[in-house]
Amino acid sequence: MKKILFVCLGNICRSPLAHGVAEKIVDKKQLSYSIDSAGTSDWHVGEAPCDNSVIIARKHHVNISKQQSRTICKNDIRYYDYVIAMDSQNKVDMEIFGFKNVHLLGHFGNFEDKDVPDPYFFTENNVLYGFEKVYTMIETCVKDFIQKVENGSL
Repeated sequence: MKKILFVCLGNICRSPLAHGVAEKIVDKKQLSYSIDSAGTSDWHVGEAPCDNSVIIARKHHVNISKQQSRTICKNDIRYYDYVIAMDSQNKVDMEIFGFKNVHLLGHFGNFEDKDVPDPYFFTENNVLYGFEKVYTMIETCVKDFIQKVENGSL
């Protein structure tokens, strides 16, 4: 069984979306994976994903409403085969914490190592616009990542 941890700052928007997308993909392909998400901060421990992430995920037939935010811990270092950071600062934070197997999600899906942006900082009038853009990027990157893992090219 392959084990994947998706990480962002608060674990309420980006990493829960990646977690949900990955679960949908592996369920559809009937793959044996353990998937989770966590934050580098403890600001939202125990909280569900933010409402906008839940809404966008549901729109794409992904249910993330039962997830709860948690903070990374030392046991995660030994447990996970792949740690996927949503942005370069998360990647640096994970490496400082002691993780050796950290990848930037934007490295996959031809995004040229771009950070997955925090959807709250999009400037469009409709806040869901930012969440939709982030969801699309996450879905593309997660699909490519899982394909690379399955093909043995990672």
